[in-house]
Amino acid sequence: QVQLVESGGGLVQAGGSLRLSCAASGRSFSRYVMGWFRQAPGKEREFVAAMIRSGPSTYYADSVKGRFTISRDNAKNTVDLQMNSLKPEDTAVYYCGAKIQPMDVKHHYDYWGQGTQVTVSS
Repeated sequence: QVQLVESGGGLVQAGGSLRLSCAASGRSFSRYVMGWFRQAPGKEREFVAAMIRSGPSTYYADSVKGRFTISRDNAKNTVDLQMNSLKPEDTAVYYCGAKIQPMDVKHHYDYWGQGTQVTVSS
């Protein structure tokens, strides 16, 4: 079992930055694929970024490539999402997810946090 708690959301102007953090409880955090997803009003939840264990195995949605960076600290059981050059279309509730299976990092997550709101004003 893994419990996930996101933090760091808020209101920011377009062009600004925010850093989201997800704290995980439970054992063997380093074994999990960690992902960030978002859901805007009236839309389905969509993949944003994922990281397999550590190192260069990171994946991003095309819409955030070059602006967002996912990182993790396996010693602290945390995964962060640094968001730069934010746009109004980035406004959404952002969720942290975890799963063991490393295949298909955009789907089939087993554990989810409660979400944190990010609002980007124009």
